[in-house]
Amino acid sequence: MEHLSNRTLASLDGKLPLPAYRLAEVKPQIGIVHLGPGAFFRGHQAFYTEQALQHGGDWAISAVSMRSADVSQALMPQDGLYTLAVLDSKTSYQIIGSVQEVLIASEQYAAVFARLTAPSTRYVTMTITEKGYCLNAAGELDLQHPQIQQDLNGNSQAVTAIGLLASALAARYQANVAPFCVISCDNLTDNGRKLRRALISYTLQKNPALANWLEQQLICPCTMVDSITPATDETLRINVTKEIGLQDNWPIKREAFVQWVIEDILPSERPAWQQAGVIYAADVSAFEKAKLRLLNAPHSTLAYTGYLLGYETVYDAMQDQQLVAQLKQMVTVEIIPSFIAPSELDVNQYSTAIFARFCNPAIRHLLAQIAWDGSQKIPMRILPVIKDNLAAGRDIQLLSSCLAAWFLFIRRRVSEGEKLIDPLVDNLLEVVSQCTGIANHDVPLFLALDRVFPTELSLNEAFSAAVKAAYQDLTIYVARRLSG
Repeated sequence: MEHLSNRTLASLDGKLPLPAYRLAEVKPQIGIVHLGPGAFFRGHQAFYTEQALQHGGDWAISAVSMRSADVSQALMPQDGLYTLAVLDSKTSYQIIGSVQEVLIASEQYAAVFARLTAPSTRYVTMTITEKGYCLNAAGELDLQHPQIQQDLNGNSQAVTAIGLLASALAARYQANVAPFCVISCDNLTDNGRKLRRALISYTLQKNPALANWLEQQLICPCTMVDSITPATDETLRINVTKEIGLQDNWPIKREAFVQWVIEDILPSERPAWQQAGVIYAADVSAFEKAKLRLLNAPHSTLAYTGYLLGYETVYDAMQDQQLVAQLKQMVTVEIIPSFIAPSELDVNQYSTAIFARFCNPAIRHLLAQIAWDGSQKIPMRILPVIKDNLAAGRDIQLLSSCLAAWFLFIRRRVSEGEKLIDPLVDNLLEVVSQCTGIANHDVPLFLALDRVFPTELSLNEAFSAAVKAAYQDLTIYVARRLSG
């Protein structure tokens, strides 16, 4: 069977939406470099840019993987083309053509650097997960991070995204080329400001004049992104082959709901993202807080608790009415009162819609996948709510249960011989090796992880007591449920 490619694209005309600009005589040039070409990027930012390219402009994407060759090996033989399946009551398909190339920084550093320093590159977008920013617990660049140290002290190619971008910005500075606008699309609170501070902090160590230039000119808007994008499986590959009659090495699927909110500080020259549905907002933090608290917090809680109860996917766990009732109570009693929502958002309707999204039978989102990188997600999704509630004298019982579920999830994965996917894996394994199953012994070991739990929180007696109680109760609850 033939592969999806520029050569075979015309054969799909009339069957499903195509990137018409790929078939045109004059094709758009690359204007965006994206770091981290995973499933979410291909279902989200690449989708929005696909829609924007229908309105014209040189906004094709050069996607860059820092180390992994998987995406490049899959998509480059297809000229960067792939199929997006949108899973709703009825599945719809379209071909995404906004990705023109996929480069591997560790193997094609010169080509990546050339893209980043080209005057035609005006935007860099990023989905590198929270750990890719190399931040400390305070949200600042960790200058003692081994890889940051390696980049600061080395003269060879950068190994971190921060080091790579800083090097490219330095080259643009020397060539008198304006800095590109850098857009973080990761679930980091205040992501644009943290990214901007990290880049300036890094450059300050090497070149104060460059740091001053960036202080004056670098634009890093805050953003909020949302769409559930499960991993590609064999069923999707089979369905896509049936639909398009061509082989697609790496199709992507996501739910119908998709949202991208960008702080309205972008340069005037920009892709037609607004026409594609992007929301430009003066204050992204309110949208971001709503998403982190109303979607990400229950999502993580569902992942850890559902896994402990033996469920495999979000949909499976959502069939457990007792678990769902606990999640809804956490949202109503502990999360919604913890923040002021943007005036444009009805939090009750938004939360109801989120739970409906979790119940989409067409989305097979693995709980174990959502549970990855908990040491990075917990400080963003759960701890800020707990801090706000403690300060206001509100309840934290159910939020503490999420932390207890994470601790027990880690212990379960280790006991089952399953791999832990987390940047603090060594620290977590050390903690697990000392655990006894007794809350008063185990919980302080986890709370001593200062890269996750700030000292003022870990030493808070009310917080510690709540987590210990939740750990003990959840241990008994899970054992009873699994035995019954």
